[in-house]
Amino acid sequence: MFSILIPSWNNLPYLKLCIDSLCRHSAFDHEIIVHVNEGSDGTLEWVRSQGIRHTWSKGNVGVCLALNDVARLATRDWILFLNDDMFCTPGWDIALAASLRSLGHSSAYLSSTLIEPTDTGNANVTAADFGTGPENFNEAGLLEYAAGMKSGDRDGVALQPMLISRQLWHTVGGYSIEFGPGMSSDDDFLMKLWLVGCRVFRSVGASRIYHFGCKSTGRIRRNAGSREFLMKWGISQRDFTRAYIRQTAGAASAGLPNVPRAPLKSRLKRVLYALGRYPLEDLGSWEPDLPTKLTLQKPFDATHEDTAGRN
Repeated sequence: MFSILIPSWNNLPYLKLCIDSLCRHSAFDHEIIVHVNEGSDGTLEWVRSQGIRHTWSKGNVGVCLALNDVARLATRDWILFLNDDMFCTPGWDIALAASLRSLGHSSAYLSSTLIEPTDTGNANVTAADFGTGPENFNEAGLLEYAAGMKSGDRDGVALQPMLISRQLWHTVGGYSIEFGPGMSSDDDFLMKLWLVGCRVFRSVGASRIYHFGCKSTGRIRRNAGSREFLMKWGISQRDFTRAYIRQTAGAASAGLPNVPRAPLKSRLKRVLYALGRYPLEDLGSWEPDLPTKLTLQKPFDATHEDTAGRN
């Protein structure tokens, strides 16, 4: 059914729990592929011992490069980007598959209903505490709670995990590496989808996933993603989300322009940021020696090609 892409950075207990939930709570046969960032905590050895298809980088290359690398191994028609600190509840994939069938086309961005232990003020996320990590995770309580939820589908919402067609992923070129290590890369991806005509951004109510919450992003030096988005596209993330993504929930969505128009406020902000060295300054501060962290295939390396599908 889906090619499930999971980037992981020294987060083995969460990764094990995430994959265990996929194995126990999926109704369909999915392809699980992991990108191991560094893996010094035993992640690399574990995925190899489990026979899990994977890619690997010597250090943390961020979510953009990790996803682009692991996506080359995907063979299914649909790609699901799943964080390693997520736990899937029964029926998660049935609901997504049913929503896809109801659409009748593949130009769509689907996501699940997220449950998180902390109330972050995000109205699109349900706050309910069933543990902040594997060590205090109340699985029985979560499953009972998720089974009793009455959440419906919500259009004009783009959350994680992200499900899109493999064709659409490659059409827009995956994630943009200038947003490394990853802040605002999701918003940039949404803009690229918008430009090629995607107008369905839906959170599927019956697909329920628990998110322990930002277990990797809390350990990195973050890029100024919102400024980089504004400098690249000429419109702020907030204006793009409010004036375009959210408006796809209404009947007037067909009248929205194919190329977003930046309001005066966004244009003025862009002028103020014009002297900043975005995104190169952030990229240099985060990882100035990025090429040494990558593991790239040697030309005509038959040994590597023969094992790439298994690794």
